[in-house]
Amino acid sequence: MTAVTDTQLDVASQVLDLVREVAGPAAEAEVVVDREALALTRFANSYIHQNVADSITSVRLRLHMDGRTTAGSTTVMDGLRDLVERTVASSRLSPADPGWPGLAPPSPATSAGTVDEATAHATPDDRATRVRDFVDAAGGLVTAGFCRTLYISAAFCNTAGQSLSGATTEAAIDAIARAGTTDGVARLALTRLADVDGAVLGARAAAKARAATDPVELPPGRYEVVLEHGAVADIVAGLALYGFNGKVFLERRSFVKPGEAQFDPAVTLVDDGSAPGAIGLPFDPEGTPKRRLELVTGGRTNAVVHDRRTAAQAHAESTGNALPSGTPYGPLPLNLTMLPGGGSGVSEVDGPAADSSVAALVAGVQSGLLVTDSWYTRVLDPRTLVITGLTRNGVWLIENGEITSAVKNMRFTQSYAEALAPGAVLGVGSSLIAHPADWGFMSFAAPAVRLASWNYTGGASG
Repeated sequence: MTAVTDTQLDVASQVLDLVREVAGPAAEAEVVVDREALALTRFANSYIHQNVADSITSVRLRLHMDGRTTAGSTTVMDGLRDLVERTVASSRLSPADPGWPGLAPPSPATSAGTVDEATAHATPDDRATRVRDFVDAAGGLVTAGFCRTLYISAAFCNTAGQSLSGATTEAAIDAIARAGTTDGVARLALTRLADVDGAVLGARAAAKARAATDPVELPPGRYEVVLEHGAVADIVAGLALYGFNGKVFLERRSFVKPGEAQFDPAVTLVDDGSAPGAIGLPFDPEGTPKRRLELVTGGRTNAVVHDRRTAAQAHAESTGNALPSGTPYGPLPLNLTMLPGGGSGVSEVDGPAADSSVAALVAGVQSGLLVTDSWYTRVLDPRTLVITGLTRNGVWLIENGEITSAVKNMRFTQSYAEALAPGAVLGVGSSLIAHPADWGFMSFAAPAVRLASWNYTGGASG
């Protein structure tokens, strides 16, 4: 893979040479050349119906000259001069940019990224083997989902002298097993396809589907809950997008208050795209190396993430969390993890609690719910992070520490920050699972948690 990133560095250098030729030596420019190779094996009705693979190399240029900033991109490698010329031309029509923070200075990355060569070169047969194992382990239940492998390499150069390259891989399964009208789900994202066990995941999805049959309907209200990894990953994603985003924070649209104990002492949130095994590149699109950042430590909020623009506004330093080409979304913690309560091992057991740490959390609940997933979640109030959404893929009633019956899906309206507030977290599971991202190259990982209260505002009947 080194040869690939070296070639990308050569392309980035060519673009900078063209910028100097066309725009002159005073222009500030940064170039990202990335190659993304995605291969996807889809299955439905328990058989593979589609194998697709796509590899795209993109060149993105951001240019600042005469007090104006603009950006352009291309996927045509013999169109580099055209990219530079039209980006220079568009800069003359762009509005003034008084908040331009300047380019990232030379600084080495602490990692080249986590790459597994076998995953980067995985074949359709490699993915089909995981699918077959998933289907076989479901024991005759109808299954559907996907297995994917992803490889991305990137090179960065700017006219300030910063030059970086790196790469990463991801292997993921996201699939269901269906028993009648109920579904059980299993998801997992890792950097190595060899570590993805389709049989374990298929058995987990099937056990949950069988346990979810004949659900009862419960009235709306506040319930003590055990949220499994998927539901907690949705909370982590919400905190990342609408809480610890530096732009949202500076615009006073975030609940975050650095220095305050906003969360239960059991909550620690870490963003670290440089860690061994992290899914993602070790630097951001502005050329800032990523590093470990504890956003919350033992319940106390420490910081938000920044790109160069929000860092300049906050009189801080970029944390390496920019998105491509100064996107209006602001900086995001793309590798946000809620740390587990201890250990990281997963022990398979029968029934809906497919993780021994989940079973331990369930055992402490006198009356409450076990929830697999939250989905179709939408923000109602970003200042308090009140979000509405639905349960999915399995809900169960817990009585006296035991799962007694399946429950029909429910709608909730809940402040994610309030759900994790001091005193609200009654337990944190010991295993950590990273879930496949819906968009972009990000990774949110979470344990299961036991929470004192979750507000369900409607049932299956409304």
